[in-house]
Amino acid sequence: MQRYRIAFFITLAAAILLAAGVVLLWIGPQVLKARFSSVVSRAPASPDATRLEAPSSETALVPVSLTPQRMQSIGVKTGTVEYRQVHDEIQTTGSVEVDETRLAEVQVRFAGWIQKVYVDSIFKPVQKAQPLLTIYSPELVRTENEYLLAKQNRGLLAQSTVPGVASGAGTLLSSAMERLKQWGLPERDIQELEETGQVKRDFEIDSPTSGLIIERNALPTMYVQPGTKLYSIADLSTVWVYAQLFQNDIGRVKLGDAAVITVDSYPGRTFPGRVSFISPQLDQTTRTARVRLEIANPDMKLSLGMFVNVKLDLALGRQLVIPASGVYQSGTRQIAFIDHGDGHFEPREIETGARAGEDFVVTKGLRAGERVATSANFLLDSESQLQAAMGSFAPPPPGVSAASAANAPQVSLDYSSSPSTPRLGTNTFRVKLAGPDSAPITGAQVTVTFLMPAMPAMGMPAMRNVATLSEKAGGVYDGPGQILMGGTWQVTVLATKNGQTIAQKQISVTAEGGTQ
Repeated sequence: MQRYRIAFFITLAAAILLAAGVVLLWIGPQVLKARFSSVVSRAPASPDATRLEAPSSETALVPVSLTPQRMQSIGVKTGTVEYRQVHDEIQTTGSVEVDETRLAEVQVRFAGWIQKVYVDSIFKPVQKAQPLLTIYSPELVRTENEYLLAKQNRGLLAQSTVPGVASGAGTLLSSAMERLKQWGLPERDIQELEETGQVKRDFEIDSPTSGLIIERNALPTMYVQPGTKLYSIADLSTVWVYAQLFQNDIGRVKLGDAAVITVDSYPGRTFPGRVSFISPQLDQTTRTARVRLEIANPDMKLSLGMFVNVKLDLALGRQLVIPASGVYQSGTRQIAFIDHGDGHFEPREIETGARAGEDFVVTKGLRAGERVATSANFLLDSESQLQAAMGSFAPPPPGVSAASAANAPQVSLDYSSSPSTPRLGTNTFRVKLAGPDSAPITGAQVTVTFLMPAMPAMGMPAMRNVATLSEKAGGVYDGPGQILMGGTWQVTVLATKNGQTIAQKQISVTAEGGTQ
């Protein structure tokens, strides 16, 4: 009994610990998130700033201003939004197939036995009216005899005075001749029968067209029935190429669009053609549609079944375009940074259509003649997000250029902290300001702003804390500040005097410790 009692209490204790762990796991992140939210302060943006609001899953953006030195260091380049005649291209693959409108089959309209076979293998070239084989048909022989007999009787009965006899003989002759033609007897054989009056036993079957034998079923001594396919002949002077087109490209292609194919077998050579058919049905596995191209093949370089590379040239007309490098894909948005001059860039949400080579067609958000950043977009986006989170953006007043700012007296700013590696909790921050002649600068207002961007995947909002430093002797400013959690912080040290910024420094600082 004592043993069962001990086991019961052990099980009960384990169940209580398990329940406590589940509650802690469920409540802990919520408490942590609420704690972080309580320490985050959001300073309002300047009234003159233009903020690009974003969906809840993305950070808002504000305009940024950069000095010429900063623009050069991060490699900012610009391009122009303009109207142009746009051509796009689609590259895909395909295979060569026979042009079905140039395909002929050799059949007979009577039963018989094949005697001789002149074209005895596939892929042999043949010319129109070239003999392919000979065939013996009792039906043809019987019809020839009937024709000769009707011709003889017409001569004997031509002078008959009996009503209908002469005309009946002529009708029999015409009927026999018509049957010979219906059997498909060549005109030369009928002419020979007329001239010689001799029955021909073996008849030649000729090629109905010029081309290449791609199928052969004719064998010596073989018995054939009417409709038996003896040969298939393809004229390969023009071939079809079937290319695979993805579903999202179908709407960009139309009948008559120019196309060029290349083959690895003939480096440097191109074969022009045009789109002649777009399949209305997609392959359920690959989600592609077949597009048919007509390609001239006069020298027979393109063989059936050959794998080819296809390039479709799509004329899109006159369109407003932006350099592709000027479009920054920011999550669910497309952003362009508009260059207003003097290092001032405005983030603007845009919409684009089809890509045309090195450009995108603009459907919304831009005007012709505007200049956009075409490089360092990622850095511009980061700077814009940082300033949006800090709320410290203030555009330069009208008439003040970046060049005039560059000519302002240079102030050195030295930042340090105690301890040297900040940690969770209270720290002391120290800044020393000195002019070009190393003279200490007094009467300034100095702030140290710590910013940690939001981490949506962990359910953490952005965190920001500002420490205002007090002036000491010799141009030294220091004061306490709070580090809200361990990790990497974006630190901005800002010094102003008489309402003007005299020095600014941005660094990354890794703080020690966990969370409060």
